[in-house]
Amino acid sequence: MSVTAAQQTLIDNAIAQLRAGGLVGIPTETVYGLAADADNPQAVRSIFELKGRPADHPVIVHIAGAAQLSDWAQDIPDAAFKLAEAFWPGPLTLILQRQPHVPDAVTGGQDTVGLRAPSHSLAHELLKQFGGGLAAPSANRFGHVSPTTAQHVRDEFGDALPLVLDGGPCEVGVESTIVGLVSEHPTLLRPGGVPREAIESLLGLTLEHHQKSDSAKVRVSGLLDSHYSPRTPLITGPAAAVDNEAYLAFERGERAVLVTCGPRDHGVCGIDVLTLAAEPEGYARQIYDALRQLDRQGYQHIYLELPPHTAAWLAVQDRLHRAAHVRLG
Repeated sequence: MSVTAAQQTLIDNAIAQLRAGGLVGIPTETVYGLAADADNPQAVRSIFELKGRPADHPVIVHIAGAAQLSDWAQDIPDAAFKLAEAFWPGPLTLILQRQPHVPDAVTGGQDTVGLRAPSHSLAHELLKQFGGGLAAPSANRFGHVSPTTAQHVRDEFGDALPLVLDGGPCEVGVESTIVGLVSEHPTLLRPGGVPREAIESLLGLTLEHHQKSDSAKVRVSGLLDSHYSPRTPLITGPAAAVDNEAYLAFERGERAVLVTCGPRDHGVCGIDVLTLAAEPEGYARQIYDALRQLDRQGYQHIYLELPPHTAAWLAVQDRLHRAAHVRLG
């Protein structure tokens, strides 16, 4: 990245804030992060305090690249280096055995650590110049819709977070894929920006998938049943089911909105309609911003038509499942 004078000033200010134990909002290609020096336990605890995040919920450490893997992890399998070479920098988090020095505040007291090298040019340059790792969960109140613009972060925290680096809208729009590499067989813990099929093709195996029954022994970011939710009640389901519920809401005199996946050749009488992209990459870039916008418009309910249940939509389906207050069908 060729850094302009203005960008370098922002980076310098961010590094000074981070080294002083402060927090900074940073862009990544997935969502905006709330960053602190991952080697400073008190700074990391400040993330939890500002977000309202449970203390046993681990955060991902962001690093500049694979050369820093051994700074944070030990007993690193060959698969980790292979995945890092193929997908870093990029939207892939690796869960590995932690080095002893990694603060419990980062790992939630577990013996594992999540590591990722983001591809956003501003975040990558910040990490290179900072030299260490940044603990950086999404820059939102715990459980709320993730931010994909700097303004979302400012709306969320206001004066409580005085420094937010504006890197424009996030290119991917949903969080990173998380792959566990601490057992004999690699595990898909969270679908995200790197498709499952690309990982399986590279490793030459089928990823085991995290199951709800594993939740007591596997804790990683974004794995709670309820997460990514707007303030307005969100009802999701197949098109016919949400159309019917939206119409009933209209008959009750409620102010509601219907979110569709691609354009419709029919609507629902009296209901506002928001049309999102009909392909998964575009939809992923739009969905969090759309939910935040609808939250501000005074609707009593948001009715959302679920996109197709296909492999290409896996990450989006995962987020919508966790964001929903009510699931139909």
